[in-house]
Amino acid sequence: MSISPERIAQIERRRDEVQASMTRADLPPEEFVRLSKEYAELEPVANAAHEVRRLRQELKALEFMAGGEDPDADPLMREMAQEEMQILKDKLPEAERALALQLLPKDAADARPAMLEIRAGTGGDEAALFAGDLFRMYQRYADEQGWKMELISANVAEVGGFKEVVASVTGTGVFAKLKFESGVHRVQRVPVTESGGRIHTSAATVAVLPEPEDVDIQINEATDLRIDVYRASGSGGQHVNTTDSAVRITHLPTGLVVTQQDEKSQHKNKAKALKVLRARLYEAERDRTQSEQAGARKAMVGSGDRSERIRTYNFPQGRVTDHRINLTLHRLPEILEGPGLAEVVDALIAEDEAARLAQLDGVG
Repeated sequence: MSISPERIAQIERRRDEVQASMTRADLPPEEFVRLSKEYAELEPVANAAHEVRRLRQELKALEFMAGGEDPDADPLMREMAQEEMQILKDKLPEAERALALQLLPKDAADARPAMLEIRAGTGGDEAALFAGDLFRMYQRYADEQGWKMELISANVAEVGGFKEVVASVTGTGVFAKLKFESGVHRVQRVPVTESGGRIHTSAATVAVLPEPEDVDIQINEATDLRIDVYRASGSGGQHVNTTDSAVRITHLPTGLVVTQQDEKSQHKNKAKALKVLRARLYEAERDRTQSEQAGARKAMVGSGDRSERIRTYNFPQGRVTDHRINLTLHRLPEILEGPGLAEVVDALIAEDEAARLAQLDGVG
């Protein structure tokens, strides 16, 4: 798509205005924070706009030199100008695309930390083991990205792996990179317990929820919540069944229920449960808002629907297939180890950007 010179000038002008406003001596602290945030959002857009403007200006000057309009022009200079023109003509579309990507509407949640929830689905013990494999894959990917992952709760299966595991992931661009992981992940492999060598198919469900800021979700603990405490059950150490440390929080307006018993402290369990509750309420509000925006997500890679089968991990063939973008990579071990996941994530982001650019061109 082509961005007009007027739009480019407008972007650069606004960036300069914000920068000048930030230097005012009488600027209130809260206004400085607001302007700083706007400047941080504007700067990459303005830089991309500046590069497009620079390339267009240089191309125009070279076209004059190469076009033979100047009778005194050196033929050698004209030839050099034509060569340079071709280089710039190759660069300009990529610069314009980079600017168009910067101008795409941003998902307000992209910069947020995320709540990662993995649940074993069909397949019994094998599904729980696969849920454990997925959790370790995301742990290693998070390490590669320099993110921090904090375990919120885990229901460990007897054979290993998890019936359910919830973690909080914090760092730069967490939700932007993980949001397309929501959905049903399917595994095809021969279980360790299978003596006949038959391939079994199991599944686990992944949900990635952006974590809200306190201002996003208003909860009145006195009227909106019912908080029950009880004794923890299951594996958990000596404190189990000795103190009322487990917490169950019911959000009365919506009926959402969150339980937490992994910590010995009732206070810590309550804090973690509230964190999960806020994330689920925020996601429910996002879903409601997006469903009101006619087809806003239909052109995108995935809707985040957790019932949608998104990816298959086939062990006998050593391949991973993402069904949304028809991407197949024969690098299953590397992907499950974490580093290889980056290629899948990058491909999903690129496909989503391409779909949204095409949608923008269609509107224009």
